[in-house]
Amino acid sequence: MGVYERHVVPHIINFACGMKPIRYQRGKVVPQAEGVVLEIGIGTGLNLPFYDAKKVTKLIGLDPSVKSWKIAGKRAEGLGFPVEFIGLPGERIPLDDHAVDTVVVTYSLCTIPDPVMALEGMRRVLKPGGKLLFCEHGEAPDHGVKKWQGRINPMWKPMFGGCNLHRRIPDLLQAAGFTVEKLESMYLPGTPRIAGYNYWGVATA
Repeated sequence: MGVYERHVVPHIINFACGMKPIRYQRGKVVPQAEGVVLEIGIGTGLNLPFYDAKKVTKLIGLDPSVKSWKIAGKRAEGLGFPVEFIGLPGERIPLDDHAVDTVVVTYSLCTIPDPVMALEGMRRVLKPGGKLLFCEHGEAPDHGVKKWQGRINPMWKPMFGGCNLHRRIPDLLQAAGFTVEKLESMYLPGTPRIAGYNYWGVATA
C-alpha cells in the first residue's frame, strides 16, 4: 500500500462518505443494530453516531486501514458501549462461528476485493436468527448510467481506494448464501448518478 492509499484516500473517503445524503442513509440502517455488533469496513467511524446505545452491548469494528480508524477520533468516545477495532480486511474475520447478533456493512462491499468471500465470513459469524444490515451503492438500473459506470470504473477504482461503481449488491448477498428479507433501492438526491444508486435493507443467514 503506497503513500496515497495510506494517507490521502482515508481523508477522501471520510469526506465523500460523510455527505448529507449518505448520512441520511446511515440513519435508516445503523440504528437497527442490536446486541454484539460486527461492523465491516468501519473506516473513520462515520456510523458510530447512529448506533442506539440502548440496544448495542458491544461493537467490533473491522477495517484494514489503521489510519482511517485514527481519524475517527472522538467519534469512538462516550458511546455508551465498548468498541473494539481490528485492523484486518473484510475477508479475514477473526471471530468464532455464531459470535455476533448483528453485522453492519455500509459503503464497504464496493472496495473489498472478494466481496462474496467476505459475506460468507459475515454469515458464518452471525448467530442463528441474527441479521445483516447493509447499505451500499452499486450497479444502476438504467442502461445509460450503467454504461458510464463501466467506462469510468477503471479510473475511479484506483482514485477511491479500490471502490467499484457497478457491483450487483443483491446478487453478491445471494451468492454468499444470504436471504434478503428487505431490499430498497434508489438514486440518492444530491449525488452523481454513476455513484449514487443505493441498495439497503436486511438479510439473514
